[in-house]
Amino acid sequence: MNGAEFLYGGAVKAFELIINLDPYVMSITGVSIKVSGTATILAALTAIPLAFALSFLNFRGKQGLITLVNTGMGLPPVFVGLFIYVMLVPAGPLGFLKMILTQEAMILAQYILVTPIIAGISLAAIKAVPGPIIETVYTLGGREKDAVITTLKEAKFGIITAILAGLGRALAEVGAILIVGGNIAETGSIAGIGEGLSRTRTLTTAIVSETSKWDISTALALGIILISLNLSVNLLANFFRGRD
Repeated sequence: MNGAEFLYGGAVKAFELIINLDPYVMSITGVSIKVSGTATILAALTAIPLAFALSFLNFRGKQGLITLVNTGMGLPPVFVGLFIYVMLVPAGPLGFLKMILTQEAMILAQYILVTPIIAGISLAAIKAVPGPIIETVYTLGGREKDAVITTLKEAKFGIITAILAGLGRALAEVGAILIVGGNIAETGSIAGIGEGLSRTRTLTTAIVSETSKWDISTALALGIILISLNLSVNLLANFFRGRD
């Protein structure tokens, strides 16, 4: 079998797995969407208020916090994973939470990685709102609350873009969640999880696992789904960016 036949055969089997809704592939996809979606929602609930606070409030350490947000946008995922792992292992300070090798630990890792991204992009969107618009609010007798609401309306598409950028980053993450989640797929019926289904295995970590086992068809199926999800997120982000 030459290279072309090998690739063609793997691609055909990959599409068959997707079309037939293979339980293993679908369980991995479900875990990815659940973990990344939850982390992104939690990050947005933290990051957007933080971005507004950094825009409208004056307090000691504000510039340092902005620097921290900007630095956090480039945090190395493996370092975040290592830090959370050390904190959550049974011998660690938070070992009593028993979160290591769970989806909750993966959500925490992605939350830490995504929050600065959403905050940084949202802050840029808020800062891009023309000053005269805010000045008009105050001129007409509005208060700071009214200025915040007006800014939110003006920057809404930029903020949505920030959230989608965070979701795309979370879906593509591999290093941190591989460390804290363990890339586990059940081999038996444990805690109601059927045989061969994912427990902490996501699209990215499963691709690593399946490729190492030379299961190219499954790896390609997972890769196709991952690319499709990220393409959808990027198309949405571009749409809202164009509306801004």
